[in-house]
Amino acid sequence: MPYLPYFIIGPLCMILEVIGEVLMPWFLKEVLNAGASGTLTVGKSVLYTVCMILTALLMMGGGVGGAYFGTKASVGFASDLRLDVYRKVQSFSFANIDHFSTGSLVTRLTNDVTQLQNFINMLLRMCLRAPGMMIGALIMAVMLRPSLSVVFCVSIPVLLVAIFIIIRMGFPRFTKMQSKLDALNSTVQESITNVRVVKSFVREDREEEKFRVANSALKKTGTAAYKMMIGLSPVMTLCMNLTTVAVLWLGGKIVMGGDMQVGDLSSFITYVTQILSSLMMVTMMFMTSSRALASARRIREVLEEVPDISDESAKCPDKEVTRGEIEFRGVSFRYYKGSEDAVLDNVSLHIPSGATVGIIGSTGCGKTTLVSMIPRLYDCDAGSVLVDGTDVRDYSIEKLREGVGMVLQKNVLFSGTIADNLRWGDPDASDDEMIAAARSAQADKFVSSFSEGYLSPLGQGGANVSGGQKQRLCIARALLKKPKILILDDSTSAVDTATEAQIRRAFAEDIPDTTKIIIAQRISSVIDADTVIVMNDGRITGAGTHDELMQNNTEYREIYFSQIDGKNENMHGSADDKGVKEADA
Repeated sequence: MPYLPYFIIGPLCMILEVIGEVLMPWFLKEVLNAGASGTLTVGKSVLYTVCMILTALLMMGGGVGGAYFGTKASVGFASDLRLDVYRKVQSFSFANIDHFSTGSLVTRLTNDVTQLQNFINMLLRMCLRAPGMMIGALIMAVMLRPSLSVVFCVSIPVLLVAIFIIIRMGFPRFTKMQSKLDALNSTVQESITNVRVVKSFVREDREEEKFRVANSALKKTGTAAYKMMIGLSPVMTLCMNLTTVAVLWLGGKIVMGGDMQVGDLSSFITYVTQILSSLMMVTMMFMTSSRALASARRIREVLEEVPDISDESAKCPDKEVTRGEIEFRGVSFRYYKGSEDAVLDNVSLHIPSGATVGIIGSTGCGKTTLVSMIPRLYDCDAGSVLVDGTDVRDYSIEKLREGVGMVLQKNVLFSGTIADNLRWGDPDASDDEMIAAARSAQADKFVSSFSEGYLSPLGQGGANVSGGQKQRLCIARALLKKPKILILDDSTSAVDTATEAQIRRAFAEDIPDTTKIIIAQRISSVIDADTVIVMNDGRITGAGTHDELMQNNTEYREIYFSQIDGKNENMHGSADDKGVKEADA
């Protein structure tokens, strides 16, 4: 709608060009007939020359105007559509994103939108020009010689049948080509994003082979699709030439018989060319539309995808997280809803406000999935998750997530300065607040050592800082948000134990009222927590302090002794641990 004037003015400009296209052969006919009959005077020559120049200027103005307004409309439309698709992707939950591959979403946002842009540009320039020229030329041809117009009764139906067959066969091929483009983009993205891993394992040859296979598949499907368009041109040219030959043969006889002038025949041939050329334009428009329709269907899939997590059912949209109390009531969850094995199976848990809770367990036991329920990255299939006594589904997503700071397993930083990345937590944070958060996360020391300090640029994904530095920056970013609930999902795994202890000490001193949930593989990361949760196969198998679990939970003891030497007297609870170990022996 914002570009509606362009959508109207553009085709109208093309009508001016069509009028010129139809008039020009008529002027030429008059000149040739007058010249052949010996009646062409200087005055007539000047008159027809002026008329043809004015017509050419009219055509030029219409053509330039149509191209200009067509471009404005198509580019504006594509820009808005791309923004709408991107906005929709931002509203997706993790489950919605899992439904599409990342490479596919990139292709839909770029290549598919471009295909629609090109189609609309062509449509605005051809939708009135091609039919208008065909109808105008056909009327003029019939007016010149109705008997010669019979040739169109043969050529036009043949062309229409050819157009139908080609479009019918081309559409599925273009759809398949776009899916192969998805696969190629996914391959490129994965390889470039993980280029350091590729190089460390010296697997460049393998990645090149993967790309070659994806690229060859795209080439094969693209060739198959474009063969249809390639085959169209000779069919159209053959029909045009055969029709022209038929007109020359039949019209030549009429001219020789004296029933038709040479100028009329020349003009008629020009109109034949215009009619068949306009048909070719229509055909090319239909061919472009077949690919555009394939792209439109893929874009529509994104726009019509219903986010499975939204604010529609929120009963308390203005409620904010104020205390950070958390409760899980019989929570169950499956990533694949038809699967028999649940990732979380009837989990119940209460976490008081301000408590520090550690979660430990084997890989894949459901630790990350459990905490993902709190900010509604996923919704549970059964049971409920409550924050401050209110079901998380009753909050607005914005208010809920504003109260939760989460540092994920995969630490993600963005291109820009360190300060830009930290202020993701709070765009309005002062420099002092930002530095204080960095100090709590033990990041200020290494950031200050950089020549540009907090204005130091970060590469894409934080490629120019170490894994431990990246983790500390992500923790600082979460702290700057001042959340009521802080979730650390194995986010100190790349940090040495001394630095990790300083981070935990800073948590206790700087954010005592914030509820802290720490997921860890190292038992030292959770040993001082108020409560340690032990998980296995989607269930909670133990809960309590370190000392209680050492006494009551075999699984926790196994984890402890597998990581920590029983002779280490520096660990909290070491004397009791030794007694438990001797008892077990």
